[in-house]
Amino acid sequence: MNQGGSRSGKTYSILQLLILVKAFEERNQVFSIVRKSMPALRATAMRDFFDILRTHDLYDQRNHNKTENTYILNDNLVEFMSLDQPQKKRGAKRTYLFLNEANELSLEDWIQLSMRTEKQIFLDYNPSMDEHWIYETVISREDCTFIHSTYLDNIQFLPEEVIKEIENLKAVDENYWRIYGMGEIGQITGLVLTNWEVVEAFPETCDWVSHGMDFGFTNDPTVIVKVGMNAGEIWVDELVYSRGLTTRDILQALSELAISKGDDIIADNQPQSIFEIRREGFNIRPTFKGPNSIITGIDILKRFRIKVTKRSINLIRELKNYKWKEDSMGNAMNQPVDKFNHAIDALRYVCMDRKLAERRVVRVRKL
Repeated sequence: MNQGGSRSGKTYSILQLLILVKAFEERNQVFSIVRKSMPALRATAMRDFFDILRTHDLYDQRNHNKTENTYILNDNLVEFMSLDQPQKKRGAKRTYLFLNEANELSLEDWIQLSMRTEKQIFLDYNPSMDEHWIYETVISREDCTFIHSTYLDNIQFLPEEVIKEIENLKAVDENYWRIYGMGEIGQITGLVLTNWEVVEAFPETCDWVSHGMDFGFTNDPTVIVKVGMNAGEIWVDELVYSRGLTTRDILQALSELAISKGDDIIADNQPQSIFEIRREGFNIRPTFKGPNSIITGIDILKRFRIKVTKRSINLIRELKNYKWKEDSMGNAMNQPVDKFNHAIDALRYVCMDRKLAERRVVRVRKL
């Protein structure tokens, strides 16, 4: 695995290894070179592959099937694949696999491709996200060789203009410089919430405490969070984050968490589930949902500093990945991506309920 910055030579060096070493040590093997889309593959790894062949006088057009995107090298089949069509990743087995810009691929892509690879897998990527399946699934493996590279490792092959352009990132954007200059893990841009920090534990006393609940079942987790206001700051503690919970399971969790029948629970608007929990005596009610309620809730969350307990690992993961949608030009839109939001939604329900309740009280007093 080669994690590197821009122009670090990571793709080129892996291809050199495959062409000049692996393909000439063995015969009758299958090499798959993969990227998410074919246009991107043609512009990067495929172009470098044929550049290396021509540089070493190895290219023979008779071995190049441009229709099938394959090349025969020393009796080995080299195939260039994109994952535009799901069946491609579920195709025939291979000997060697190279995932170019592997951070573009999903965990499902990785599983389907890796289980059909017999000998060795190579990956390269820019670490543009601080949360990714690569970090948890691949780097942590005992049989993974990790290489970190930057443009400085390839500087003798780079034009001066390119070097200046990369180093200009220092002044333009610190996060871009970290990712594309130094090849270090960066942060996702366009995050919805940045006004939070990790703390040791939930405070013993608060001005008020409520619980937020977001229902899930098969694909989405059911989430319960404890939320409080202390010294003008929101404190939140993740209590439950689990898939496949039935109403009976949720009731058992409420009992085990010692949430009393009088404690506030603000939940996702699912009438049947709320009815069944309320029937057992719990003080549960649905969140307010109306036009722009998500944006309204986000606006409320942005008004406060949010303290998140360190054990709230799923909420922390969501906060690091919950981002605004982008238009075709890459500009942020006033609508969040509907991912990484289950615990955040549970938190939002409570804060919306509290702020809307305050507004209702104010209106009554004016009358």
